[in-house]
Amino acid sequence: MGFAGTPQFSVAALDALLRSRHRVVAVFTQPDRPAGRGRTLQLSAVKRRAIELGFDVLQPASFKTPDAAAALARLELDALVVVAYGLILPAAVLALPKLGCFNIHASLLPRWRGAAPIQRALLAGDTATGVTIMRMEAGLDTGPVLAARELTIGERETAGSLHDRLAPLGGELLVETLDAIADGRAQAQAQSQFGITYAEKITKAEALIDWGEAATSILRRVRAFNPSPVAETRMNGAQLRIWDAELVPGSAPATPSGAAETTPGASDAATPQPGSVLAASSAGIDVACGRGALRLLRLQLAGRKPLAVPEFLKSQRVALSSFASP
Repeated sequence: MGFAGTPQFSVAALDALLRSRHRVVAVFTQPDRPAGRGRTLQLSAVKRRAIELGFDVLQPASFKTPDAAAALARLELDALVVVAYGLILPAAVLALPKLGCFNIHASLLPRWRGAAPIQRALLAGDTATGVTIMRMEAGLDTGPVLAARELTIGERETAGSLHDRLAPLGGELLVETLDAIADGRAQAQAQSQFGITYAEKITKAEALIDWGEAATSILRRVRAFNPSPVAETRMNGAQLRIWDAELVPGSAPATPSGAAETTPGASDAATPQPGSVLAASSAGIDVACGRGALRLLRLQLAGRKPLAVPEFLKSQRVALSSFASP
């Protein structure tokens, strides 16, 4: 069989396959890309792992060309496993392996079809997610489901921690599913036409915090964008990344901008403006939000390393109203 994948999420599946009874004869990954300040070519996580294991790695720029499709056809694969590969496989290519092409998707389909299911689940406040093994077809994550396994999302879950739990779970379920296919036990089921959502690619602009949002929404943003692209704000005009935060226990919701005061005689000064610092101590930096307040726990100024708040406060003075929305 062949394996096609690119980022770190794919490596767990490749390793699981290599521990199984199924023989991998070809590894595909995306072409090397320039990255970093020096724009040097970087190998994908799958390519690094495949080289360690002694595989020759195939890196077509696209499968839409006749040459790429012909190269795949010459391998005469029984199956092709695709995990976060990042290249579109045309219908003609999907039909080449004898048993078909199979994909691990990091959600419980049909919820969160698309590029960023882990981050979108966290942004939406989902309490559970999982992995799905499907037979691939031309549509975006629309193929019939062969197996699925649910995973509870922890209260302090980040995209990074959820990724690290879903990746091995997907590899384990993949091998079980391939065993079932080989033994004639597998049964595919069409996806439900209800509950379909799409996980669009994450953009850096989404990481910019609007303090006028509710504290719960901002917290989801912090966790969904850890470790990338990392939620950020501005402190005294400079970029400040927020790596970790929590809701301030028992914080009273701030009055939304433009809303009428509900307490007779209350002044504007009684209502903290979104982004204003309510308290700063070794416990964290409490910031007023559109509703509620958020306690910042781990921060990073541009060009510096991330610091827990006690260390951060040793070198930084946090003034009132020092956090700005974009």
